[in-house]
Amino acid sequence: MILVTLGTQAEPFTRLLDAIENSSIEDEIVVQAGNTAYESKKMKILKFMSYQEMDELVDKADLIITHGGTGSIVGPLKKGKKIIGCARLQKYDEHVDDHQEELISAFVAKGYILEFKDGDNLDDIIEKAKDFKPNEYHSNTENFIKKLKEKIG
Repeated sequence: MILVTLGTQAEPFTRLLDAIENSSIEDEIVVQAGNTAYESKKMKILKFMSYQEMDELVDKADLIITHGGTGSIVGPLKKGKKIIGCARLQKYDEHVDDHQEELISAFVAKGYILEFKDGDNLDDIIEKAKDFKPNEYHSNTENFIKKLKEKIG
């Protein structure tokens, strides 16, 4: 099963769903679409779901295709999931800026995820994901908290 997460932003993200709709994916596809209205015969589209429902879908998924939201990437990474990230872009009115590109690039550079961007063939990226072994994710939260406590005194 492939889980697609678009987040909860007010702006639609139909570009990613169009790429999936036009791909040769034959697996079951479940989409958390948020505010993105879309009709598909290929994908099961759900607007929003509880944290527990999302967590269960992440556990079930063989692959996650997601926007560049930190939570949408880090949660599945902690579970060792294969992830393809696709940034919401300002030029398509999908977000207010392009910070998701920077976030995805950082995760790709560390070998945690794969990226799908304009001009790529989604089927090729999905094929690459079959052999992709993501590096084990190490959170920097404890180090950050330690340094923050030192600064505060």
